[in-house]
Amino acid sequence: MGDAHEDLQPPARLRALTSWQAHKVSTVGARMTARHMPLTARSDFAVLAALEEYGPLSQADLGRRLGLDRNDVSGIVTRLHTGGHVDREANPEDRRRNLVTVNKTGLRYLDEIQRNADKAQAELLSGLDANERRQLHALLAKALEAHRGEPA
Repeated sequence: MGDAHEDLQPPARLRALTSWQAHKVSTVGARMTARHMPLTARSDFAVLAALEEYGPLSQADLGRRLGLDRNDVSGIVTRLHTGGHVDREANPEDRRRNLVTVNKTGLRYLDEIQRNADKAQAELLSGLDANERRQLHALLAKALEAHRGEPA
């Protein structure tokens, strides 16, 4: 009989599945991320990063880009707007819709969240050297790109 840790291992067939491993890494990563930043910061990060990269977007477009429900996006944008991190203005092409824009305060907040996310990523990937981290990232990006049309 093996040591206690080995006795608690899932079956080898399960551990051999890349999808199982990826799910486990995702679960561990979520726990580590939660230690470094609150849940609201994670959704704030997604919205602010999208606004930084793509410029002003409607809430509907934010939801589509991020795969989030529009009610969730509305709550996130309202929280960010109340906190002074984003501005909302009427869309000049369709006055019924608002465009959301990240402002300087929001960019500073995004940088703060990025530092916390980086800490979580470093903790998660501490068993890999820099080259292995780059390889893992590239391989995961390639696997995801092959299934781009699949809902996440």
